[in-house]
Amino acid sequence: MKLEQAAKQLEALGNPTRLNLYRTLVRAGETGRPVGYLQETLGIAASTLSHHLHRLILTGLVTQERQATTLICRANYPVMNDLLGFLADECCADAACGPAVGEAAA
Repeated sequence: MKLEQAAKQLEALGNPTRLNLYRTLVRAGETGRPVGYLQETLGIAASTLSHHLHRLILTGLVTQERQATTLICRANYPVMNDLLGFLADECCADAACGPAVGEAAA
């Protein structure tokens, strides 16, 4: 994952409403949630929900599928896992090997 893409995704998640929306979709699993359910659950106006969904869709974190007259939104788990991997891949890469801080010598 490129730094710019990760920054855009983290920026999108930096808004409390979008973060709450995204967490709701992550909890929903692969089946996702209809837009009406999201609007009711989050208690936000349809236009506001549409704006926040659009931002998450643009960054690839969320997908949307029409089923008859219903829009189903889903967290894009491969993209989420890529972002988490990007954040954790180099964890402690520059740290010196040795006992963890706070460990007493035996």
